[in-house]
Amino acid sequence: MSSAIAVSMLGLGFASKPLYDTFCRITGFGGTTRVAQAKSQTMLARTVTVRFDANTRSDLSWSFKPQQVSMDVKLGQNALAFYTAQNLSDETIVGTASYNVSPIKAGPYFSKLECFCFTEQLLKPGESVTMPVLFFVDPLLAQDKRMDEIKTITLSYTFHKVEDPGADALTTKDRDEKYQEITSIDLSQ
Repeated sequence: MSSAIAVSMLGLGFASKPLYDTFCRITGFGGTTRVAQAKSQTMLARTVTVRFDANTRSDLSWSFKPQQVSMDVKLGQNALAFYTAQNLSDETIVGTASYNVSPIKAGPYFSKLECFCFTEQLLKPGESVTMPVLFFVDPLLAQDKRMDEIKTITLSYTFHKVEDPGADALTTKDRDEKYQEITSIDLSQ
């Protein structure tokens, strides 16, 4: 009986990170944004400033930065922003990005339609890539009185080195096709 409990506890330990990540993505807990299934169809007059932040872990020899520091968007406005990463090393490296939003309470209202997060990116020595993020700030934010003081939302990404990359890491050709498709989406409401 005690060995069954120990095995169950061990299994829960391994499953806890993916379960927690899934919980955060669904609920917006901890500043995690929501993943939208469709473009916003409603745009309000209220505007917020979205700031863009980029970080790399110290074990990743990449330059990573947003192409724009910030942009003003109306609630419900479909918007497109870009980040650039470059491999500064002399070896091929695979990286992946995680993200969050601050202030944390704005996380449930920040909806991403497409982004490069959690996708393994393979960059050859000196290679760079421009990565799009398609998003909107949910108009429901205007109905939440706790959000009245929200004037600025920061979207922050951190790139990590992937130690054991999968076979599905995006290469130059795959990435170009995928990102071209994203940037050609009609952003109008």
